[in-house]
Amino acid sequence: LGVKHAFENDLDQVSQMIDVNVKGVFTILKAFLPGFMERKKGDIINISSVAGLEGYPGGSGYCATKHAVQGLTEALRKEVVATPLRICSICPGLVETEFSQVRFGGDQEKAKNVYKGIEALTAADVADTVAYVVSRPAHVQISDLVIMPTNQAAPTVVHRNA
Repeated sequence: LGVKHAFENDLDQVSQMIDVNVKGVFTILKAFLPGFMERKKGDIINISSVAGLEGYPGGSGYCATKHAVQGLTEALRKEVVATPLRICSICPGLVETEFSQVRFGGDQEKAKNVYKGIEALTAADVADTVAYVVSRPAHVQISDLVIMPTNQAAPTVVHRNA
């Protein structure tokens, strides 16, 4: 899941990524957006990824779903521009989560090596970013925000300490 070239991807796994990363966003929007529109108030923050800004080898399925989140967020922002709703996409870089274990089919050693030699972001760092976005004054919309560990410059450009 998430480490194969486009022509090698298992379509069931691609469908699973689409269900979670794309359809999941649509499902949440359908549940909450009508109420936000009615109240003329609300923040929608989609958690995307730097993989939604730049594709990388071996990540075609994941990158495709995160590019979809980026496109959806941009389109939604334009669709609700006449309202006071704020629409943001947060694009984290390397975050230490259980995702790496899933990505490598439960191979703990491979998953551990993803974070070797770098202080990755944590879920708390991403949550803090969400809190920052929603705490801005009502007239301020942060459209897109990219956060990465200090030693990461792009999805595949990471400096690892020995």
